[in-house]
Order: sequence, then C-alpha cells, then structure tokens
Amino acid sequence: MSIGRAVLALALALAVGACSLSYDATTLGVPATLASPADQPPAGNRFAISSKAVFGLWGLARFKQPSLRKTLAAQLGGGAGIADVKIKERSRWSDILVMVLTAGIIVPRSVTFEGVVTK
Repeated sequence: MSIGRAVLALALALAVGACSLSYDATTLGVPATLASPADQPPAGNRFAISSKAVFGLWGLARFKQPSLRKTLAAQLGGGAGIADVKIKERSRWSDILVMVLTAGIIVPRSVTFEGVVTK
C-alpha cells in the first residue's frame, strides 16, 4: 500500500514540477521592462492576454507554448515597447481536471500576460 502511494506522489511531482516555461524578452524585438519607478507609472494602453500552455507525458514534453511576441505583434510596431510586464502561470480547476482524467499524459497550464504598451 505504501509503495502505491510513493508511486502516486512521484507521478504527481513529475506532472507538476516538470512543467515549466521560460520567457526571453530579447525575442520581442522591442524594449521591455518588468517594473517602472513607483512615482512614474508608464503611459500607454494596458493589456491582459490569456493563453494555454500544453505539456505531455507528465510534463516532460512541451506541445504548445504561448508567445507574447506573436500575440502583441500588431501593437508592438513603430518604436513601441512594453512596460510593467507580469506573467502569471497557474493551473485552473479545468486544467487539473484534464490532467487527472488523462493520468498526466496531457497537462494544460493557463498563462496570463499583463502589462502596458508604450509609445
């Protein structure tokens, strides 16, 4: 009975721990800042975009990775930049349900990009 629990704990640790994304601001092609001075908030249009990342085989394979560059391509032309960038990655209840129903073969994650498009 304890071996079964150990195997289940290991499988859950792989499913949750192996799912990671890396983000690189140099691929955006525009200036990007994670934070601006507190006394000078950036001027521009705020955005919040949600997307899905999908992993497979208990998080070991990456099937789909969201791209901030592709999502904001139309808004980032002509010397624009982004400021106050926040990236939130989480598992919603529906993501956990899919992971449990597929026994970790498919592991979706919800990713939200937030920030300000500056001119």
